[in-house]
Amino acid sequence: MNLPQAGESKTAFIICGALAREVRTILERHQWRVDLFGIPAIAHMYPERIGPAVEKKYLAIRANYDRVLVIYGECGTKGSLDHILGAHGLERVNGPHCYEMYGGQTFTKLMEEEPGTFFLTDFLVRGFHGTVWRGLGLDRFPELREEYFRNYRRLVYLAQTDDPGLQAKAQEISIKLELPLEIIHSGYSPFEKRLVAFMEQNRTGNSESHSTCDKDREGRL
Repeated sequence: MNLPQAGESKTAFIICGALAREVRTILERHQWRVDLFGIPAIAHMYPERIGPAVEKKYLAIRANYDRVLVIYGECGTKGSLDHILGAHGLERVNGPHCYEMYGGQTFTKLMEEEPGTFFLTDFLVRGFHGTVWRGLGLDRFPELREEYFRNYRRLVYLAQTDDPGLQAKAQEISIKLELPLEIIHSGYSPFEKRLVAFMEQNRTGNSESHSTCDKDREGRL
């Protein structure tokens, strides 16, 4: 990592671990100098822990940065995350969760068409066993699958990349959940557009990124 020059602003992103790979790709594509600090994705299993985890990370790094953006959806925190961010004057990328951030209007239409849709992203396909299957306890109590997924009618994979390996894994998940699969290549939009808008509003003139992301319980970040 090249150190910023004198007078150069420093920017940090506190990010959800489920978005880490995609955020890195976007940073490299735009050649932004931003330091990344990750919150383990497993926190989604306990939404009430997300706000305090973000706050703790922010308090640990704030003295070293001119601006900090939180890359998180609302993610089921029932407003607690936004309340904590507001207390510190922090901004959060717009969006309720990563499915909407990646899918935009496509996500909205899919939900209107079939509310019983279970969504996957590259991250969830890649780490399905640890994040979803084991996270829900289905590795120990597989009989609960029917109860957990009884109201779902289909599986939609919003793919960020065109990866045959991930597509094959999505097919395996479809069989495991006994749900028909639809694969839609969403890419990174509108998520990337929202990050670009933020960076343009807060130009730093920087050109490199550096990651200090924490690993989640599966070590996938």
